[in-house]
Amino acid sequence: MTNSDRPTGASAPSVKDVAAAAGVSLGTVSNVLNRPERVSPRTRERVERAMAGLGFVRNESARQLRAGRSRVLAYVMLDGSNPFFSDVARGIEDVAERRELSVFLCNSDQVAEREDAYLSLLEQQRVLGVLITPVDPENPALAGLTRRGTHVVVVDRTRSGDTHCSVAVDDVLGGRLAVEHLLDLGHRRIAFVGGPEQIGQVRDRRSGARAALESAGLPADSLVDVATEGLTVEAGRGAGARIAGMSGRRRPTGVFCANDLVALGLLQQCVALGVRVPEELAIVGYDDIDFAAAAAVPLTSVRQPRRELGRKAAELLLDETTSPDHVHQQVVFQPELVARASTRGMAGRTTPQRPEPVP
Repeated sequence: MTNSDRPTGASAPSVKDVAAAAGVSLGTVSNVLNRPERVSPRTRERVERAMAGLGFVRNESARQLRAGRSRVLAYVMLDGSNPFFSDVARGIEDVAERRELSVFLCNSDQVAEREDAYLSLLEQQRVLGVLITPVDPENPALAGLTRRGTHVVVVDRTRSGDTHCSVAVDDVLGGRLAVEHLLDLGHRRIAFVGGPEQIGQVRDRRSGARAALESAGLPADSLVDVATEGLTVEAGRGAGARIAGMSGRRRPTGVFCANDLVALGLLQQCVALGVRVPEELAIVGYDDIDFAAAAAVPLTSVRQPRRELGRKAAELLLDETTSPDHVHQQVVFQPELVARASTRGMAGRTTPQRPEPVP
């Protein structure tokens, strides 16, 4: 009987059905599924043909239950609409695929209660481990998961102490790089656009921006804070309208945005309002997502190794699950500034363009 001939509501074909159709023992079917090298090519082909004819799909949950070990990793991302986190997830998938593991993606949408609900669900599902970009890195739920036996790695965040592995980027340095670039081009009144303040990356990137101004001997009020309620394109548009509405003397000539989505929204709004970029306003973003280079005015941005963050986090998690000698690591990557057409010196000169690396 083929799958199309099976009556509606009939139970799914079982291993016993496959064994009967192929004329082999249950043990032979099990070997084909789990240890195919132990089965002769001719017998394996017969069993696989029976599986295809019956429409057999293995019960992976039952297999994991018998083995007592999940083959699923979970990544709880902070904002599923931000391509940065999608790229991190791709890095996690790179490692998982090599190890024949599955990845379950969750989006907390920057809501702490939603994050906690996902963590509870994942613990109930007995996933192999959880990678998470948390709303709050100090969330006590993370320590609770670890105490109860679920391995956790913090991604794109740092957590106090050494109770968890983490991978992050030096965002203070990234903020310095962005503002030093604008200072090198002659800008002396610079805006920092981003928020909310409780997001650690926002604080660190602003801190780096202020440090760059201090090193240049400029007063603290040289940095104009333009706070936003989120790190979205819409928030960037709102900030762009506010900056465009400032008087000529107060308006900054350079802007450093806390991420690329904000920068792209700001760029879009400035163009719509007739503010020329970069002639009247130079813009630097952060993350260097793919859309940055593809913008109408290609965006200068501080690049993070997004995919590598995911790969390293997954490698640390798998080492923690398999190695008795595992030692927690706090890995910090270095950002780099990639200059494009959205920044230009006060006299109209552009910065030297470094060649784009080959993916």
